[in-house]
Amino acid sequence: MFGILGSMKHRTGVCHCGQVQVAVHGEPLRVGVCHCTNCRKESGSAFTFYGVWPVDQFEYTGHTAVARAQHFCPGCGAPLFSMDDAEAEIKLGLLSEAPSGLTPTYELWVKRREPWLQPIPGAEQHDEDRR
Repeated sequence: MFGILGSMKHRTGVCHCGQVQVAVHGEPLRVGVCHCTNCRKESGSAFTFYGVWPVDQFEYTGHTAVARAQHFCPGCGAPLFSMDDAEAEIKLGLLSEAPSGLTPTYELWVKRREPWLQPIPGAEQHDEDRR
């Protein structure tokens, strides 16, 4: 399916219907949780759990649709990733291996975190975006 870059850690994932496959190589630059309104709406849940990799350590196959800079599967509607010239932000629930073994080091938009959710121990807490 995908080439492996040297002996780096290799993680793969697939959308719900199997139309889109993703792969990331190596460890992420950062892992976070976001409680903002957009992430809540996009995930249909209280937050989004994601990892960010250099764009050259990310690849995907299959056709995606894009809305609000987010790629999603047009077949099943699964949110997948966003990317720019430097970084790819992957929805970690997409990865096939669960648990992922990745721990968030920060939380964004904690002012919108549900009161029944506790802060992640050791993670930076940001009322809004990282600065």
